Amino acid sequence: MAAIDGIIGRKLGMTQVFTTGGRLVPVTVIQAGPCTVVAARRPDREGYGALQLGFAGAKATRLSKSVQGQFKKAGTGAFAVLKEFRLLGDEAPAVGAELAVADIFKQGDRIQVTGVSKGRGTAGVIKRHRFSGFPGSHGTHEYFRHGGSIGNRSYPGRVFKGKRMAGRYGAENVTTRNLEIVAVRAAENLLLVRGAVPGARGGVVLVHHKPGARG
Repeated sequence: MAAIDGIIGRKLGMTQVFTTGGRLVPVTVIQAGPCTVVAARRPDREGYGALQLGFAGAKATRLSKSVQGQFKKAGTGAFAVLKEFRLLGDEAPAVGAELAVADIFKQGDRIQVTGVSKGRGTAGVIKRHRFSGFPGSHGTHEYFRHGGSIGNRSYPGRVFKGKRMAGRYGAENVTTRNLEIVAVRAAENLLLVRGAVPGARGGVVLVHHKPGARG
């Protein structure tokens, strides 16, 4: 297996499958790769060992000139997503090599998945912070879903930073840790991961080995 920390993928959705023990478990289906090595970072040059992987083909004319030059130097096609992954060994695949999901993961591996959570727009305190709201009787008038007091007038005379209030909710980087790979379907470049992962269907996700858990 390739000595690299992870791979780029795309969340396809959720389903459920039977394990070898006969248990029905919910899984997220991730199209993991194939990814192409676009650049290599060497300890003697950059101070660390890593590979820059490209995922999801793109039209070169839609990219900046600097990014086009990077792909031209590598001699690869253009990609919409570029991410670096740490090398876990001394040997590194050559630039232009293609990495498949079966080269990096196997059934039973523990992983962590990073993605952009679903954007909810501007939300109130009940949806955003799970406030309980106010009673529906005993004189409450048009104040059912408010957040309550946000400070005092005399002291401190301002709103403290970090005060939980209404605002933009979602569309943030979220990492779900300690997930289990139920199955690796190498022919289809699919990972079946037990449980849910961040993001909407079609969103790009980064799949990493759980720190210290790579076999």
